[in-house]
Amino acid sequence: MFASAAARTSLSRRAVALAATSTITTTTTSMASRRFLSVSNVARQAANNASPKNTPKSGSNWLPIAGLTILAATSAYFLMSPADAAPVTKKAESAKPAAAAATPAAPEKKPEAIVIDESEQEKKRQALADTTVVFVLGGPGAGKGTQCANLVRDFGFVHLSAGDLLRAEQERPGSQYGELIKSYIKEGKIVPHVVTIALLENAMLESGQKRFLIDGFPRKMDQALEFERVVVPSRFTLFFECPEEVMLQRLLKRGETSGRSDDNIESIRKRFRTFTETSMPVIDHYSALNKVHTVRCTDSPEGVYQKVKGIFNDLFHENK
Repeated sequence: MFASAAARTSLSRRAVALAATSTITTTTTSMASRRFLSVSNVARQAANNASPKNTPKSGSNWLPIAGLTILAATSAYFLMSPADAAPVTKKAESAKPAAAAATPAAPEKKPEAIVIDESEQEKKRQALADTTVVFVLGGPGAGKGTQCANLVRDFGFVHLSAGDLLRAEQERPGSQYGELIKSYIKEGKIVPHVVTIALLENAMLESGQKRFLIDGFPRKMDQALEFERVVVPSRFTLFFECPEEVMLQRLLKRGETSGRSDDNIESIRKRFRTFTETSMPVIDHYSALNKVHTVRCTDSPEGVYQKVKGIFNDLFHENK
């Protein structure tokens, strides 16, 4: 009877062990199933080799079975975890080259600087030492060009328009700054002063003359200060004062035949704003030094010139 009871107990232990390992096997992933089945076989073999005579006859005979079950489950977890983690690692590793291959944002392109040879610059300064320079300022359409033409005729000045020099440079084949100048002019912005000053200085030297009207320059304080430091101090500033609405009508009329890209309503408005924000401080600066002569430009061109001519006669002691 006792032998029969022991046999039944042994069979019961094997059945429970098999049921436990079978349950764990079905809950594992397919990636770990092969390894886990090996653990299950170990558990079954351990159950088969257990001796009936060593089996306790108390309720504690379930402890070995529970221990085997926990062992099988723990082994399956550790066997399965590396396999499951591998794809994540591979994904992370495969993401690294993609991140490394990402193209960084291109830095904003800046205008190239003009390299100045100091010894050459000193020679230029000496050549322009006794030169007379008059800055001619006013809003777009104030009539600066018309009045400068009269002064050229009557007082022997050379008229240099900063805008004309910049427009000619942008069209010059092989120009280093052509595209830069074109974009600035179209947007109604001020071209970097290093470019404008170099163009003006070269034009002054090439002319061989000593009297210059520089029209539309300086348009910013850094331009004014740098020009007087590098080239020559100005004699005074001639400021043509004109209401925006008058200038607007003149520019729109000119735009019908000028062919200039900035003679349109949008660019004109931008130029007005730029002049107010950046050029008026220049005029204020020279006014504080008593170096500004202001002429109101609402009269006819002839009427305006009579005022201008009177100023030049007084300053240069000429009466032409």
